[in-house]
Amino acid sequence: MTNDKNILIKNIYYMLAYAFQVLKRNNYASIASEKFEHIEDLFAEILSRGISYQLKQGLYREYVPRTESLPTMRGKIDITKTIKHRIQCQQILSCEFDELSENNIFNQILKTTISILLQGKIVAKERKNKLKKVLPFFVNINTIEPSIVKWNTLYFQRNNQTYKMLMNICYFILEGLLQTTEDGKYHMATFSDEYMHRLYEKFVLEYYKTEHPELKTSTSRIKWNIDYQSDNKALELLPCMQSDIMLEYNGRTLIIDTKYYSQTMQKQYNKQTLHSNNLYQIFTYVKNYDIQNSSNVAGMLLYAKTNEEITPDLETSICGNRIYVKTLDLYTDFKNIASQLDEIISYIKIH
Repeated sequence: MTNDKNILIKNIYYMLAYAFQVLKRNNYASIASEKFEHIEDLFAEILSRGISYQLKQGLYREYVPRTESLPTMRGKIDITKTIKHRIQCQQILSCEFDELSENNIFNQILKTTISILLQGKIVAKERKNKLKKVLPFFVNINTIEPSIVKWNTLYFQRNNQTYKMLMNICYFILEGLLQTTEDGKYHMATFSDEYMHRLYEKFVLEYYKTEHPELKTSTSRIKWNIDYQSDNKALELLPCMQSDIMLEYNGRTLIIDTKYYSQTMQKQYNKQTLHSNNLYQIFTYVKNYDIQNSSNVAGMLLYAKTNEEITPDLETSICGNRIYVKTLDLYTDFKNIASQLDEIISYIKIH
C-alpha cells in the first residue's frame, strides 16, 4: 500500500520534515522522490540515512557507571566485594567508576530499533541492506527491551542534538507500531491514532512557523478568566488549558486544536454530530482567552480527513466569537495540503 490510514506515506515524510527541520538537509532531500509501500519502509530509510550521517560525526558517548575488579584502584572501592576477594586470597579491588562509553541509552535505542526492523517482514530488502551496513558499528552496544525505555527522561544537549530526530523516529516505531505476540516476538501493527495525532499537531504548528513568518505562531497556555486573588483554591482544581496552535495577526487570534481520529463524527440518536467534548474545549479556550470580549479571538477544530461520508465543516458564531470546524485532507498531493493550510490564514486576516 502507499497510504496509511488515509494519509499518503510520502506526505508522512513531509509532515516529519516540518516537524523535524533536520530532514530538509541534503542527505534526506531525495527521500521525497522515492516510493514507499509501507510506513515502515519510510522510517527505515530515514533511520539508515540519519545513522549513516551520525556515524560520520561519531556516535554519541556519555559517562555510564561500571563495576569491575581491578589490580589497582579506580574510582570508588566497593568495600563489601573487595573483602570477599581478600577472603578468597584474590589481590584485586572491586571498583565503581564512570566510563565514557558509546553503550548508552541513545545508541541502545538505535540498535534495538534497527534489529526489530531487520526481523520484520514488511521492510523492503534494499532498505534492510542499508540498515545491515550500519549495524556493525553498534557491535559494542547492547540491545534493550523497548518497554523499559523512559522516553520522557531522554535529555538532549549540545553534544547529542543530532539524535533528537532519530529518537523520535525510534519512538514512533517502538511505541506507535510495535506489538508483542504471545511467544514474545515483535511484529509491526498499524500506526496508532495516538502517535499520528502527535505528528499531525507538530506538523501543522511547524508549517505555520516556517511558511508564514508574518504570523506569531505559538503553543500558548491559556489562563482561566477568573479572579486569581480571590479564587486561588478554585484555580488549583482547574485543569491546565494548553492550546495546540495559536496564530496571531494584527490584533486577531485564531486558536487551533488539531484532532486525529479514525472517526471524526459521533452518532447520537441515529444522527451524526460533532464530538461534543471537542466543541466544548475549543469554546472554553476562546472565551477564556478573549477576556475583553472583543470578538477578535476565534477558534478552530482541525480534523484530519477520514473516509467517512460526512466530514466536519462548520462556521458559526457562538457568544460573539467565530468557531470553525474544518478538515485537512492528507490523502492528496502535498501542494494541496499546503493550500488548505494557507487558506486557514484567511480566517484571521479577513474576518
